[in-house]
Amino acid sequence: MRARAREWLGASSRRLTASLPAIGQVSVAAMAAFAVAHWGLGHRTPLLSITVAVAALGFTRDARPVRVLRTAVGMTVGILLAELELTLFGVGFWQLALITVASLATARFFSSEAGFPATVLVQSMLVLLVPSPVGGPFTRTVDGLIGGAVALLATALLPRDPRREASRDARRSLDQFDQALQTLVAAVRRGDSPLAARALELARTSQPHTDAWAASLDSALSVARLSPFLRRYLPELESQRVMHQAMDLAWRNLRVVTRRAEYLVHDGVARPEVADALAQLELGVGLLRASLDDVAQLPAARHAFIAVVRRLVPDVLIPRGSAREKGLVLALHPLLVDLLCATGMPVADARAQLPAL
Repeated sequence: MRARAREWLGASSRRLTASLPAIGQVSVAAMAAFAVAHWGLGHRTPLLSITVAVAALGFTRDARPVRVLRTAVGMTVGILLAELELTLFGVGFWQLALITVASLATARFFSSEAGFPATVLVQSMLVLLVPSPVGGPFTRTVDGLIGGAVALLATALLPRDPRREASRDARRSLDQFDQALQTLVAAVRRGDSPLAARALELARTSQPHTDAWAASLDSALSVARLSPFLRRYLPELESQRVMHQAMDLAWRNLRVVTRRAEYLVHDGVARPEVADALAQLELGVGLLRASLDDVAQLPAARHAFIAVVRRLVPDVLIPRGSAREKGLVLALHPLLVDLLCATGMPVADARAQLPAL
């Protein structure tokens, strides 16, 4: 129980620490939306200006301005529909049923997020069930517009660091790639079939990390393009996008390699020459991961991959190898092209590094 409690406390502390920038951004946006509506326009209780600003920003991984805008517009349209119904038909059971359907339909139109319809519906219910504020009809729609506008301004002027989440997801993906390679090296070196199956499992379960990296990187690029304070990071993020695109292909080719290796080592024969080449490939992946913190490591990673490529001549690496063994070596060629592209090398130059066969 103590171990579980410590684990829970550690995870909670890390989650809180990672959320501090978002907490600051959302809090400032909420207070700014209230101030504009209350002191700027004289709205006595601008509740919906706060709720729209908070919900539009939220703690979601997707901090893209288009998502913030879509969320704010969807919520404000829900508020407008509720105010129109309240003005035309008043409050009653069938009116509640009608606005429930309309709010849920509006939410699904504007966003695919599973929790968004409930958020829009809550805003609509507040309009229908909470007494109307002083200020006349559609005051709360104006509050919703203020909340959405403030949320967009906060995205541009008080942005969360867009690189942190993207770099974290990149490391997770590269860590699993490295782990799969390490396992594959050990399996080929020992002729260990269960270990090769484990490497194949790691390669097959990599897609969630790759997809998470793509989502956080897309979000980071969108925020950096909008925010004048983060625009200087665009070249770094564009470079990471090139790396992600190449690593997505590299993962696919690693699955091909691990499938071939898993089939090959069923005979229990050790293949140290192939394992040595894979180990050198693993070194390059480690340098590629290090380049996320120090871009000066990219040339070193590129040189490591080029050194591996030059060894991948089947008749030289394993002159007495079987057709299946040589096929495994050849399967490493497209993987090395992808990894060279991940270092920023153009694909034509990467292919030119392959040995003539």
